[in-house]
Amino acid sequence: MRTLWRPREMKDAPRLDDRLPLRPIKPRTALLINPFYPKDPHASYGKHVLTPSLALTSIAASTPPDWEISYWDENLLAGPPPCDPLPEVVGITVHLTFAARAYELARWYRQRGTKVIFGGLHVISCPDEVAPHADALAVGDGVQVWGQILSDVAGGRLQKIYRGDYRKPYRDDPAPRRDLLPRHGFLTTTSLIATRGCHSRCEFCYLSTRGLHMPYLMRDPEQIVDEFRQDDQPYAVFIDNNLGSRPDYLRQLCRALRPLEKIWSAAVSIDVTDDPTLVREMALAGCTGVFVGFESLSNDNIVASRKKSPRTEEYARRVAILHDHGIQVNGSFVLGFDHDRPDVFARTVQWIEDQRLECATFHILTPYPGTPLFDQFAAAGRLLHRDWSLYDTANVVFRPLHMTPEQLTEGYSWCYERLFSHSSIWRRRPTDFRAVLPYLAMSYLYKRSNRLWHYLIRRRLTARVWRPLVEITRQRHLRFRKRLAEQKERQPLRTGTVVSAGV
Repeated sequence: MRTLWRPREMKDAPRLDDRLPLRPIKPRTALLINPFYPKDPHASYGKHVLTPSLALTSIAASTPPDWEISYWDENLLAGPPPCDPLPEVVGITVHLTFAARAYELARWYRQRGTKVIFGGLHVISCPDEVAPHADALAVGDGVQVWGQILSDVAGGRLQKIYRGDYRKPYRDDPAPRRDLLPRHGFLTTTSLIATRGCHSRCEFCYLSTRGLHMPYLMRDPEQIVDEFRQDDQPYAVFIDNNLGSRPDYLRQLCRALRPLEKIWSAAVSIDVTDDPTLVREMALAGCTGVFVGFESLSNDNIVASRKKSPRTEEYARRVAILHDHGIQVNGSFVLGFDHDRPDVFARTVQWIEDQRLECATFHILTPYPGTPLFDQFAAAGRLLHRDWSLYDTANVVFRPLHMTPEQLTEGYSWCYERLFSHSSIWRRRPTDFRAVLPYLAMSYLYKRSNRLWHYLIRRRLTARVWRPLVEITRQRHLRFRKRLAEQKERQPLRTGTVVSAGV
């Protein structure tokens, strides 16, 4: 395998200077931090600046009016978080892959007198590990408890643990504070979430983490439309785990979004194609791309992981339904299941090329702590280590059943190398000649331009370069929608794919 280019800024967190002189703490100020995490050079660096996470901006929306709140994302390559003046409170989201960085940031701020609050999935899955590094933990829904935390800090009565309940009506949450975001740093700042939770509980998914109780809840479609409109962006990314989990709700949402004449992408399960008229509603509402968790082409793997999904023989027909309606497909595949053998890599990539998937994302099976899969592998002695920084789906952290860890590592690398090759990009070109050139342009810019992405992120040019391309895509989609609307509902238009900026 060839050596992949990865500059220092993409693998090492910015340095925290312990020699800086102590500075005064500014009362009633809070800083929310998304810590740095190393980037996988196999994938596109562009995906890390596609859209911001909603976790911190949603928490920021519950900040009391007498507090000043700010936001810092270390992955925008602008250096370490600000410290002049020092905030009274720092809130840090903690995921297992960047837990060590979160602890480092916490140490640095706490030594200077700042109160540090941790939230995020790792706080739920490994509370005993996390607790010593913070002044307080926000367990569960941070939006519910953030205001109380700040009030307690001001009153000198900060508690060790605050618990938020995900069963609270989701529609009652305030709109995220997108005004805090550096708009130049992302392709779009309009990350939206209409539903929370998932009807599936796959054993390898973080939603199956022990102690995480997240029922499926929905927001009113009008709330989503208002947020999309107010952020004044042509393109949005829905970060729902599965936007299509309730077909009746998705249909209502699509009809509410349609008058905006904007474009969007979302994660859905492949069974959204059970009703082609729903796919048509998605296209008419502006959906140009979907992220589909196929996970595996083996029915045995799907059953073993307890994933609710159609049989894998159905996948190809269902992909064609999405393509018929101008919707790109970014397929997600997990490698290393117990029914996988060394031939899984070539078979998976061949299927991707045969179905002309515009993009695919590969993940090495990773047993997240607190999930049934982790417990199963730990009990069987199959875990190689517990270095959380490597539990990023790009490294092998367990002993596969029918191949060596080295074979799984090499196969994962080969899948990306093949998918991003000139020949594979060409094989997967759309069948409609009108879509070929835009597809090729987007494929090369997104998939084969990590040096360009590094430059754009460092120079704060991501939005400036990509927004014109997004607007061209939106205009193309509007023309496609007009043609699609003229077709009879039971005779979808066969046009190949409309290029999406989102996948």
